[in-house]
Amino acid sequence: MPFGTETIHRSATHLALLRGINVGGKNKLPMKDLSTLFVESGCASVRTYIQSGNVVFEAAPAVARRVADDVSSLIAERFGYRIPVVSRTRDELLGVVRDNPYLAAGQSEDALHVMFLADRPTSAQIEALDPDRSPPDSFRVLGREVYLHLPAGVADSKLTNAYFDAKLATISTGRNRRTVLKPLEMMVD
Repeated sequence: MPFGTETIHRSATHLALLRGINVGGKNKLPMKDLSTLFVESGCASVRTYIQSGNVVFEAAPAVARRVADDVSSLIAERFGYRIPVVSRTRDELLGVVRDNPYLAAGQSEDALHVMFLADRPTSAQIEALDPDRSPPDSFRVLGREVYLHLPAGVADSKLTNAYFDAKLATISTGRNRRTVLKPLEMMVD
């Protein structure tokens, strides 16, 4: 079925998280153009949050299953960038916020980050991660998320997308806590 022709039945609200756009002047992609790509992929009620690739949208289950691949392909075709796209439903994002083990332990919200994984890692992959890779930073893998506590900030941490992508054999994209909470607010409005 061509993009944009599916009726939205039993639609749910989702958040798409794109990695590596509009960062440091690279991979420029205007949010208006990004929104258009989601509409062309069959999504409705498309809204963006900040310039780094956070897109709230509604989609029928069939559209939601393929939207990450569709949008990534359209970006490559029209802009020449290979951009990973990971998505979560509103309920999944609520769980991410609620289940943050560092927040429950009373850590400062300013030091909390989440890496969203495209795929759930195996127990063996998780066990192969080095807990002492980047002191004083720490991480916990729960489901398809890597919760990070980065007391010195993200800039010098060795807990990077490249590290987790390689070790967990998937694609990740990270956000600080504030950049997770705002799209969640948009999803429940």
